[in-house]
Amino acid sequence: VQLQASGGGLVQAGDSLRLSCAASGRTFGNPHMGWFRQAPGKGREFVARINWYSGTTTYADSVKGRFTISRDNAKNTVYLQMNSLKPEDTAVYYCAAAPLGISTAQLVGTTGYNYWGQGTLVTVSS
Repeated sequence: VQLQASGGGLVQAGDSLRLSCAASGRTFGNPHMGWFRQAPGKGREFVARINWYSGTTTYADSVKGRFTISRDNAKNTVYLQMNSLKPEDTAVYYCAAAPLGISTAQLVGTTGYNYWGQGTLVTVSS
């Protein structure tokens, strides 16, 4: 599976941004798509995830109500719509794919994801 993330940029607090993650390759065996982020000097953290087929989603508490993950199966693309951005959302955002059979706990952690995109930088100024 190859993942290509895009859409990052420099915005002001309160603005919106939409990230895209285009997937190619053996996506059928990796139905879970996640977004993670890594701020300078910090570890990589879970943001949101979606199941390609069921559309089931999960969000980190820090982004609930502000971010929305969605997918376009025809385009093999997953999106992360980010509204009401805050300076603390500044990070490199990564998309990732996880296989069937992983646990609920693994879905919100990094260890369950086998494939990672290259990351796209989001900078939110105050």
